[in-house]
Amino acid sequence: MNSLYLASGSPRRRELLTQIGVPFTVVSAAIDETPLTDESPVSYVGRLARGKATAGFAVVESPSNGCVLGADTAVIVDGRILGKPVDQADALAMLMALAGREHEVLTAVALTDGQRCETLCVSSLVRFREIDVEEATTYWHSGEPQDKAGGYAIQGLGSVFVAGLNGSYSAVVGLPVCETAQLLGRFGIPCWQNLTAR
Repeated sequence: MNSLYLASGSPRRRELLTQIGVPFTVVSAAIDETPLTDESPVSYVGRLARGKATAGFAVVESPSNGCVLGADTAVIVDGRILGKPVDQADALAMLMALAGREHEVLTAVALTDGQRCETLCVSSLVRFREIDVEEATTYWHSGEPQDKAGGYAIQGLGSVFVAGLNGSYSAVVGLPVCETAQLLGRFGIPCWQNLTAR
């Protein structure tokens, strides 16, 4: 059975992999996340997921029986990629842009064993209720939006903004569990290892 390495610092992705019974080791994979000129959002998240997986594979000490998973999530509104807010004003602008309407969340996942690299991308639609500036400011001061794409966390305090979701909840959190499980299976990494080991 292949070993899995996760090229991500996201605690949400660690929790989701643990939830489906897949053991893994976290590896560091710092890459430049600046969008390229005229790059589509789908191309952007796919490129970053592959970049993280490849960078992670390069630092794995015994890669012969290992696979590295990379993932990237982006919030899209009016064709714009909303990254992590740089400051309070940026976060408030993002939340105001999302308030009272629907936006797209794209999560790409890439898995490589050094010989091949497969990538998938899951699109979900999230609808926010109206948000006023005072509420957005209070949310910012909670600290939660500071390292989140689009300036909110659907699994945290930001869940109160979400009026509807069409797609994969886990993908919006940061890792589409259903599709990731299928991808891992194609590389010989089964889910529910905590059950089959008994």
